[in-house]
Amino acid sequence: MGETWIRTDVLVIGGGNAALCAAIAARRRGAEVLVVEKAPKFYRGGNTRHTRNMRCAHDSATDTLTGPYTEEEFWDDLLRVTEGNTDETLARHMIARSKEMLTWITDQGVRFQPSLGGTLSLGRTNSFFLGGGRAMLNALYRTAEDLGVQVLYDTAVTALEIEGGTFRCAEARASTGPGNEAGDREGDGAAPSGAPMRIEAKALVAAAGGFEANIEWLKEGWGECAENFLIRGTPYNRGEVLRMLLDAGVEPIGDPTQCHAVAIDARAPRFDGGIITRLDCVVFGIVVNRLAERFHDEGEDFWPKRYAIWGRLVAAQPDQIAYILFDSKSLTSFMPSLYPPIQASSIAELAGKLDLRAEALSRTVAEFNGAVRPGTFDHTIFDDCRTEGLAIEKTHWARRLEDPPYYAYPVRPGITFTYLGTRVDTEARVQMRSGDAASNIYAAGEIMAGNVLGKGYAAGIGMTIGSVFGKIAGEGAARHV
Repeated sequence: MGETWIRTDVLVIGGGNAALCAAIAARRRGAEVLVVEKAPKFYRGGNTRHTRNMRCAHDSATDTLTGPYTEEEFWDDLLRVTEGNTDETLARHMIARSKEMLTWITDQGVRFQPSLGGTLSLGRTNSFFLGGGRAMLNALYRTAEDLGVQVLYDTAVTALEIEGGTFRCAEARASTGPGNEAGDREGDGAAPSGAPMRIEAKALVAAAGGFEANIEWLKEGWGECAENFLIRGTPYNRGEVLRMLLDAGVEPIGDPTQCHAVAIDARAPRFDGGIITRLDCVVFGIVVNRLAERFHDEGEDFWPKRYAIWGRLVAAQPDQIAYILFDSKSLTSFMPSLYPPIQASSIAELAGKLDLRAEALSRTVAEFNGAVRPGTFDHTIFDDCRTEGLAIEKTHWARRLEDPPYYAYPVRPGITFTYLGTRVDTEARVQMRSGDAASNIYAAGEIMAGNVLGKGYAAGIGMTIGSVFGKIAGEGAARHV
């Protein structure tokens, strides 16, 4: 079986939000575009399938947002969650460009739902997709296909030919497994299943995600504890394209141990558990490790600005596991996991069900209860419910665990995406180690998120990075063509 040759203007590697924004933007500027997606069609879209919202700056309330969110406030939030570990020029550029994204995304067929209240506290800052991330993806794919963008599913890029910062071609191979719909379509640039392909393009947009599903690569930074990590998103993000770019002289950016990592239900599957395994109840109770000891302030900031630190916190605990404890008054205050909480009529009984020492857990809860100061509980503000006298205080939303039954969720680190990636400029062009910008290589989404996210996370920023830099990359690639 011979090699299939494909020629196009812009090759987009990846099939998620960043890739589709790039493909649509390039096509709207007249370029011929081919998208190569490693996953089968049903699983297309990488981690975008599991998303719910995006964070964009805006000057006033809208039909789906309750108030303004200025560029400066967005910058302040990003600066705080990253602790200054961000490229200010790129971050401010992204924030400024985010203001146009809500309109642009809507123009591509994506719909938003009315603002959400409750514990997420995002009604003013974040726009939620009507139908979630999969509905958003479907809208982008419909638009891309209507514009004439070609898509190859179930096709992995196996090599990149890059000379002196200039992309020449990609080698790819269609899967021989079920679900390879692209391989059955003759005449549209598809190759038979299993056949090698040579794809020549005048510009490349790398939007193939991070390496979070590559446990061996995670171990290079984390060590053996990575064996206990769960991967919230797609199993297809193994970092092959990122590795190819770095090997070709692209300048890396970011720490390999920095990532979007949240505490998810320890009973979740190894891959693709998604949003329904995330737990948002930390602020309503306490979190203990295998020694039945608290290890961090559960009430230091609003949950959307702190939920993504808890994966790293749990990763640092013995056996990379922890337990969120709360009582009956908090049971209906948050979005539950797919799995029911573990329930008991007493703290000692709960300890037994969690395989924790009953004496140690009872002591921890008693000390916490004794340290809680009177206050007025309100999870929507920085309330005055706090502890006093503990080695690790709970600074807000502290209430005694005293109303049985008692509940617990076991949690492990849930890795969403990694921050080690390719350095880019404001035009989304990748930068080479030589100090020059690549002539025709662009990057968007997780593969370059480390430019903005040196550490930490705030809800919705990943989708902002993907949408903004995806559009910039697509437009830049089309201009180059």
